[in-house]
Amino acid sequence: MKPVCVLGDGQLGRMLRQAGEPMGVAVFPVGLEADPRSVPFEQSVITAEIERWPETTLTRELANHKAFVNRDIFPRLADRLTQKTLLDDLRLATAPWEELSAAAQWPQIFASFNDLAIVKRRVGGYDGRGQWRLAPGDEAALPQECYGSCIVEKGIGFSGEVSLIGARGYDGCMVFYPLTHNLHQDGILRASVALPQPDGALQRRAESMLSAIMHELKYVGVMAMECFILNGDLLINELAPRVHNSGHWTQNGASISQFELHLRAILALPLPEPDVSTPSIMINLIGTDINTHWLADPLVHLHWYEKEVRPGRKVGHINLNHPDGQYLAHSLHYLATLLPAEYQSGLAWARQKLADLN
Repeated sequence: MKPVCVLGDGQLGRMLRQAGEPMGVAVFPVGLEADPRSVPFEQSVITAEIERWPETTLTRELANHKAFVNRDIFPRLADRLTQKTLLDDLRLATAPWEELSAAAQWPQIFASFNDLAIVKRRVGGYDGRGQWRLAPGDEAALPQECYGSCIVEKGIGFSGEVSLIGARGYDGCMVFYPLTHNLHQDGILRASVALPQPDGALQRRAESMLSAIMHELKYVGVMAMECFILNGDLLINELAPRVHNSGHWTQNGASISQFELHLRAILALPLPEPDVSTPSIMINLIGTDINTHWLADPLVHLHWYEKEVRPGRKVGHINLNHPDGQYLAHSLHYLATLLPAEYQSGLAWARQKLADLN
C-alpha cells in the first residue's frame, strides 16, 4: 500500500500514524516547516490534519501534488464565509448569518438576531479563540480588524450539541458513526457521549445533511459536522474536513476508528460501516498533568499526546466504553475524585447524558 503523508504533526497526525501501523500503512505526519527533501511524498497519498496552513517551502510543494486528497476543498471549508455559502446553496439549515463588513451594520444585525450575535473570524480561530459573543452596547469590545475578516451569526438557544462523523470513498460510498453528544465550555470541547442506538430521526437527518455536503464536494475521507439541536431538528454549526476531536471515542468504542476509516477512504480500501455496540464517553484533558492513578480504573483508555502542559491546551483524552451504563457511571465517579474542579460539570453532564439516553 502507498504511504500517507499528513500535513501537520500534531495529535491528529500522530493518531493517524498509530491507526496505520496495524494495517501496514506507513503514515508520516509532517511539520509545516519541514524540508521537502526529508519527506517521502513523491509516491505518497497526501492528507492533512488541519484546514489551513501558512505558505512554506513544503506546503508550496504539496499544493501541486496530484495525490493531495481534497486539496481544493480545504480552503473552501477553512473560510467560514465560503463554508456558510456552501450550506446556503445546498439549502441546509444553519444559524442566520451575514458577513461583517462595517460597524454601521450593528443596529440591523441586533434587530434581526434578537440582540445576541456571535462574531467569528472567517479563517482561523478554534477552541473558543477568534470568537466574540455580543449584545447591544458590546460592539466597542470587538477589535477593529474584525470588520472585513469575520462573519456574524445569530445566537442560538439550542437544547444540545451533536456531531456526526462520516466518511466517503472515491466511489461515492458513505458510512457514518452514531451521533455524538458534545459539551463545550468556553468554546472548548470538554466531553462527548455516543450511544450505539441514537435517536433515529436525528441520525437520519444528520446523515442526509452530511451526505449532501460530501457528495457536492466529491469529498474523500472523514468529515465532521457539528450541529445544534433546536426544536427537535438540527442546525449545522461548522464543518471540519478531517478527523475530529468529537470522534476520538471511536478509537476504543468502534470496530474501526475514525483514523483508520480516514486512511481506508483515501487509500481506496474497503469502507464498511463501523460496528458500535457499547456506549462510549470521551473526556478531553486540558491543561492537566498526567496522573497514572487514572489507570487504576479498568475502563480507562488513556491517550496522552506528549505535549507541554499549558493552560487551555489539549494534552490528551480518556476514552471509556462498556455495555453497562452503570459501570461507565462508576468510572466517571472515580475520575471525578482525581480530576480538578473544572472537570466536574463535564463529568456530571456525561453521567446525566448516560441516564437520559438509556
